[in-house]
Amino acid sequence: MSKVAVSPPMSALVSCVRIQVTSMSETKSTVVVIDDDESIRDSLANLFRSVGLEVMLFSSGPEFLKTGRPEAPTCLVLDVRLPNASGLDVQRELAAADIRVPIIFITGHGDIHMSVQAMKGGAIEFLTKPYREQELLDAVQFGLARDRAERDDEQQLATLKERFASLTPREREIMHHVAQGRLNKQIAFDMGISEITVKVHRGQMMRKMNARSLPELARMADRLANAGMVPQAST
Repeated sequence: MSKVAVSPPMSALVSCVRIQVTSMSETKSTVVVIDDDESIRDSLANLFRSVGLEVMLFSSGPEFLKTGRPEAPTCLVLDVRLPNASGLDVQRELAAADIRVPIIFITGHGDIHMSVQAMKGGAIEFLTKPYREQELLDAVQFGLARDRAERDDEQQLATLKERFASLTPREREIMHHVAQGRLNKQIAFDMGISEITVKVHRGQMMRKMNARSLPELARMADRLANAGMVPQAST
């Protein structure tokens, strides 16, 4: 069996990923299988269900694209050679539709060029038949763990954006100054308001942002800046 290496190495992460299988099944982590061979779909479904995972089966990429990504942590097991649109085509269509899901390619006729294309497109693994069941399960567990982490990150950012949206314009301006480490009296001078007013708005801003310390607020500000929501000070 030939196999393309994954970065970071799968072997370095499998042990920690295994620990999370139970909690993932409790939240109905889902493996999506796309293969035009019904017997292979059924075989893979039995394998994944045997370890407590939910399974969705499709015979083609367009079927899955119409359904969309499940709400639970998801990993996609995708056959490279499909009728009409290949697995690589499906990968590109998912990217174009901004449907982000870890992909494991399986094939009975792989080659280096094909595997390189898949990995460049963001696949986490490329397995050539016959592969060991445990190897596939390890790859799926890795993909589910990564998707869970990305979803958690997306949710945290969404919550942070909601908090920031609740701030008044003046609170946002003060947040900008505070995150830069400026003192209340410096902020008051720059904004042309009293130091007491700054303290009041600063307290309200910290409460709304749920920031327990200045370093935590600075991290929030950096996160918002990276997301294109930079608190701006008036000039």
